Amino acid sequence: MPRKRRDKPDPNFDTRSPGKKRAVPLEENGGEKVPIVTHEKFTKGMLVEVCSDEDGFLGAWFAATIVEAVGNDKFLIEYQSLRTEDNSAFLREEIDTLHIRPNPPETAFEHFSLLQEVDALYNDGWWVGVISKVLSGSRYIVYFRSTYEEIEFQQSELRLHQDWIGGKWVMPSRALKTNH
Repeated sequence: MPRKRRDKPDPNFDTRSPGKKRAVPLEENGGEKVPIVTHEKFTKGMLVEVCSDEDGFLGAWFAATIVEAVGNDKFLIEYQSLRTEDNSAFLREEIDTLHIRPNPPETAFEHFSLLQEVDALYNDGWWVGVISKVLSGSRYIVYFRSTYEEIEFQQSELRLHQDWIGGKWVMPSRALKTNH
């Protein structure tokens, strides 16, 4: 897993396909294709999660707070756990709305199952993984496809994975069905 990030990410890289440029969503407007405006309502002080396209951070979501709007689809955010290089303050960045989502809803879960997709709290962010082994004492081994690593976690460090699609939280299996 990566170290804490210090530099601004390149907003043109696609988090789902490393090395590929992100396609700006387009819609028809009188025969002309124009960018789709996002409709998320992010407000000052709102708790959110922010992703990065930076190498080593692909697919991870970090807790942050909206500081202020700095344009139509851009916000100044302050991370809740990532700090500046000199460790004097929490890191602040300007982030576009394609890289911001609301905090996912809390889901009560008694036990995770083998091969279940989860988010694991590691190195200050939430990383998508799969339960590869269920251990005793509410412990699990999680496999991370992006790094080919397996790491042990307590249940309290895991949450059910959900995707933010079209302004709604969707379970991954349902997300696949809505995209086809």
